[in-house]
Amino acid sequence: MDTETARTFLEVAAAGSFVAAAERLHVTQSTVSTRIRQLEEQLGCRLFLRTKSGAALTPGGVRFQRHAVAMMRLWEQARQEAALPPGHRALLRIGSEAGLWNRMLHRWIPWMRRNAADIALRCEVGLADGLLQSLREGTLDLGIMYSPRNTPGLKISLLMEEELVLLRIPGEQGEGGGGEYVHIDWSDDFQRKIHLRHPEAQTTPLSIGVGTLGLDYLKQCGGTGHFPRGLVQPLVDEGLAEILPETHPFNLPIYAVHPVEADSGVLEAAFTGLRAILSRAPQPAPEMPPDSGKPSETPMISIE
Repeated sequence: MDTETARTFLEVAAAGSFVAAAERLHVTQSTVSTRIRQLEEQLGCRLFLRTKSGAALTPGGVRFQRHAVAMMRLWEQARQEAALPPGHRALLRIGSEAGLWNRMLHRWIPWMRRNAADIALRCEVGLADGLLQSLREGTLDLGIMYSPRNTPGLKISLLMEEELVLLRIPGEQGEGGGGEYVHIDWSDDFQRKIHLRHPEAQTTPLSIGVGTLGLDYLKQCGGTGHFPRGLVQPLVDEGLAEILPETHPFNLPIYAVHPVEADSGVLEAAFTGLRAILSRAPQPAPEMPPDSGKPSETPMISIE
């Protein structure tokens, strides 16, 4: 079985449809059907039950799924780690939602280069669903996000839980500004709660998907919005903004997601750095293995 066949199987399983899988893979539906039929012949069992509404995994398909995930992950790791420069013991591929990179994770990269310089880094930005798919397929080792879905083969850990406060920045009424509420799409859970507690938020004329961009808008034009306390406290301390009281405060959890079989040594270095950044306190650097060698003078960092 080649990697394209395994990828096709995983796409059908994730999409629940041969048609949707074909669209994701940019191939014809007949190509998808042929690949799955050949795979079923090789395994000697049916993998999907085809219905009018799509395709569902059979018991055999469910059992094969975790092996297909492991095969894709192993191939991708082998492909990328084979190109590691001298002096680097491992490659860590990390992805995050844009708001988290802008707020805190951009400080994690320098921490890693100072304290775990023998780990090459590949950093990506994406949406939660795309990051989860990359983790499932083995093209990412670690994802940092607000609201991950439970996915077979992936482990979800709570990194921290921030307090969201209702911030108000004074501004002039008129074109492009005023006292309007700016809706920030922090997470699916926040979306559900804000619609229950503040139904008027559904009719706000401005919704922004990245929190730091929303805060920049409030600084320019004024208004209100929900933001992490740590992000806006400096503005409050300077007297440029105020925090409005709320009966039911919001919390914003931040999660780390990684494959169950991930390299624990590499992940521990990453988590040590994340804890140092999130707590804003110095943390001891992870120990280098005796045979790691001297890190290359030219750091290997790829940012996409």
